[in-house]
Amino acid sequence: MDVSDFKTRRRLLQGAIACALTAVRGAYGAEGGEGDSRPRETISPLMRRVSLHIAHALKNPLPDHVVEAAKHHLIDTLAAMLSGSHLLPGRKALAYAKTLGGRPEACIAGSRMMTTVVNAALINGMLAHSDETDDSHAPSLTHPGCAIVPAALAMAERVQCDGVTLLRAVTLGYDIGTRASLALGGPPLAALGRDTHSIGTSFGAAAAAAALAGLSADQVRYVISYNAQQAAGLSNYARDLEHIEKAFLFGGMPARNGATAADMVASGMTGIEDVFSGQRNLFFAFRPTSDPEQFSRGLGETFEIVNTNIKRWTVGSPIQAPLDSLSYLMKNNKFNAADVEKIVVRVSNRGVMTTNNRTMPDINMQYMVSVMLLDGTATLEAAHDEKRMDDPTVMAMRRRVELIGDAELDKALPRRGGIVELTLRDGRVLRHHTPDVRGTPQNPMTREEVDEKCYLLCVPVIGKRRARELVDTIWNIEKLRNVRGLRHLLMV
Repeated sequence: MDVSDFKTRRRLLQGAIACALTAVRGAYGAEGGEGDSRPRETISPLMRRVSLHIAHALKNPLPDHVVEAAKHHLIDTLAAMLSGSHLLPGRKALAYAKTLGGRPEACIAGSRMMTTVVNAALINGMLAHSDETDDSHAPSLTHPGCAIVPAALAMAERVQCDGVTLLRAVTLGYDIGTRASLALGGPPLAALGRDTHSIGTSFGAAAAAAALAGLSADQVRYVISYNAQQAAGLSNYARDLEHIEKAFLFGGMPARNGATAADMVASGMTGIEDVFSGQRNLFFAFRPTSDPEQFSRGLGETFEIVNTNIKRWTVGSPIQAPLDSLSYLMKNNKFNAADVEKIVVRVSNRGVMTTNNRTMPDINMQYMVSVMLLDGTATLEAAHDEKRMDDPTVMAMRRRVELIGDAELDKALPRRGGIVELTLRDGRVLRHHTPDVRGTPQNPMTREEVDEKCYLLCVPVIGKRRARELVDTIWNIEKLRNVRGLRHLLMV
């Protein structure tokens, strides 16, 4: 072939390629960001709706009842972070934090350390789930607060937003995180061995952090994609005998993943524009349990922070209803622990599996029921007193407790009811059924009850004066001009 012919053909080929690229850009350019000349994907209606909602959520005022619920869950999670700093998972997380270093962008609760947004999200997430103190969203099988609040708080400190903006970001995180879990499968996904707590709430953490970082809808799409790449976790957490890996799984990892995704895109990274659709998309990867439409159903209309439970007692969720029932029986009947001959506790079969004579006191049904009978209440201290589990008086009471799985309570799930029946030595039989645990949307805690719980959790770590100031600051968060104003209350 003559050299001139070869050059001519090459120029023609290059021209054809250029024309094709121009046509593609013309067809898809409307979907892309300004000044970006790359070929763009067609954005699905679902991705468009979710990304636009996240990008604009902080501009929209919240209804009064949602604001009140958001305050409850924000202070509940901050209290869990502080109280968790004194527990084994929290102590391990704080020790790890000392090895990280990093630019001082955000504080680590219960310590004097400052670190990067991503590191703070990780450590504060672990602190928030060091105990069974934090909130939970039953339908999606997630613990939203312990992942979403740490990621939101860390990014809020970096951008120095006001309290109202933080509250809106947290609310957004609950809306996205719970819906993400349901869209990917919820309880059926957990039954297949995947962990909804880490997978779902990581999307909520990412949404809150991305909104606070001021990312556009185009950038939010990248954030969702980077977060989808990190969507991981196994539902074998019950095998963790010291709750350390569980604290990472429920709180630390999803908070870190969400903050990382937002932080990377904020720095200029790009990625897949629509991980919800196209070849090998997110829902394809999570088949057969995925239901994409769950991701946006009711978005902007139903606020899931209102539908999230706050725990009255600092114990595992299946133990909540029996303690409610036992507390009711003790307040409304005259007897003491020595009068009790037998205690029958009925919960769902899943609840039995989770709490039957576990090695950790706060998720051991027999131990916590015994402690309440002996003490008249169930405190954080008792829920973590491992030595007391072997106390002869406690052991004698534990032997009187019979735990039974109830098929009718299985049918009521995700409502975690419980039934307690006491047989007394004088022949009386006392019975109480709690269908809806105190702190659930059907039986919510009052502001006063949340205040008391959180204040008492904070006092051992930051003292009475600062605990009172922290709780009061959240109740009046509209007056907080800069979220960094919380640092002196969270650090020791």
